[in-house]
Amino acid sequence: MLTYQKFVKNLALYYLFGSFIAVIGVGVVLIPTTLALEPRDLLPLAIIVFSSILCMMGVEWFFFKRHAKPIKNVCMAEAPSYEELKTAYYQAHQFPKLTGYRILGPHLFGLSIPAVILTIFFIRIELVHIPYAYILYGIVCAVLIAGMHAMIEYYHTSTAIIPILEHIQKKSNHLYQKKLTLEGKKIISLKTKFQLSALLFGAFPLLLFSLATQMRLSQGEALLIEVYWVWSLLVLLVGCGLSLYGARLLFSIVAEPLNHLHDKMKKVQEGNFDVRAAEYYSDEFSQTINGFNHMVKGLKTREVINNQLYESFFETLATTLDARDSYTAGHSVRVAEYAVEIGKKAGLTKEQLQTLRKTGLLHDIGKIGVPDDVLLKDGRLTEEEFKAIQLHPVLGEEILRTIQPADLMEKLIPGVRSHHERIDGGGYPDRLMGDQIPLFGKILAVADAFDAMTSDRPYRLGMSQKKALQILKEGSGTQWDPQFVKYFIEWCNENNQANHEHKEKPAAML
Repeated sequence: MLTYQKFVKNLALYYLFGSFIAVIGVGVVLIPTTLALEPRDLLPLAIIVFSSILCMMGVEWFFFKRHAKPIKNVCMAEAPSYEELKTAYYQAHQFPKLTGYRILGPHLFGLSIPAVILTIFFIRIELVHIPYAYILYGIVCAVLIAGMHAMIEYYHTSTAIIPILEHIQKKSNHLYQKKLTLEGKKIISLKTKFQLSALLFGAFPLLLFSLATQMRLSQGEALLIEVYWVWSLLVLLVGCGLSLYGARLLFSIVAEPLNHLHDKMKKVQEGNFDVRAAEYYSDEFSQTINGFNHMVKGLKTREVINNQLYESFFETLATTLDARDSYTAGHSVRVAEYAVEIGKKAGLTKEQLQTLRKTGLLHDIGKIGVPDDVLLKDGRLTEEEFKAIQLHPVLGEEILRTIQPADLMEKLIPGVRSHHERIDGGGYPDRLMGDQIPLFGKILAVADAFDAMTSDRPYRLGMSQKKALQILKEGSGTQWDPQFVKYFIEWCNENNQANHEHKEKPAAML
């Protein structure tokens, strides 16, 4: 209801402003500077104008209520039907055109017909003493005023309907999860807008000046050349001023949707495929925006498919790697999951967590290049064999650098290369220490070590979670980053508590 009240209030303000601009622009120029009126005629003429305005307002209000009824019904109803929403949405798009029609129809004739009848009647009974030619001048003035006012109101109403369109769209989304759209339909084309605007704004100063000159000449006045030029300049300045204002409104009707589209395109360029351009427009921009939204929807679908393929690629590589050793099956997936939980505790962004997960899945990809007799050896490794194992982070980097597109792999390389580095500098392959170790390398080192300690091997059984966490705590600050060890222990405790509470629930509650 508040949205509709604000809509009506804005329309009333725009109406008064447009009336003021058009009436003052024509009336003030023509009547005081051109017409020779006797003081005794001013009151009767004021009565005629006032009565005609009341008649005009009554007729125009009747048509306004008819035009606004579908919109008002939807705004006031808590749960309008989808068909009512569709009707109101289309009517809102029609409203600028209907406003122009009201001003050129009920507004113009509701004012001019009563004014002509009353003026003729007052002349006949000698309450007004003006030539009948003035009535013709008045009709021409009314047409000029109505034309300028209709054009101004059309552009202002195009702005006023935007909150209404948003409100109706939100109701449709909320009640029926459906998006309302014109589907590219045009109500008034840009060509028509430009042609009518150019005709009116271009011809208006000439028509105004011609009418004023004719009115002067019809009175047989002899003007001094200085007075004539001052008067002519005033008429032309007012006419040109109104034309420039109209041209500014015409420019805004083109610039606004272009700016809106440009803003949405920037977001698409930044990788946001959930963005949609609002369908506030009912000309050629309706087709453009509809096409833009279909394009972005297609890009979103393609991105989802690409991400699925991308994720499948990582999962497949990780599964292929783990399949080499049945005793470490699932190791890469578990390390990735542990790393993500640590990353969440560390406050990493959604994008960082996605990259961390992919890095975790491929952290041991370099082991593909380690011979089976070394990788799958049951007993203790020789020094030479251990050196071969220590090469897998470097081999992992080399493998990732061969995969295209390179920019997607580049973000994974630091974590893959450095997940066996130690805080005290005793790790490999680069013997980095402290803050020299990349963020993902520190996180993966904790996750990888925990899963390695708790997993079964041919030559030993995996240790308990409690013992593995104790070893992590003891190595905190020397082998592993203390903050990430802390985060991982916190997560394990929370996870154990949640699992314990779940088991204790009665069967009826599960």
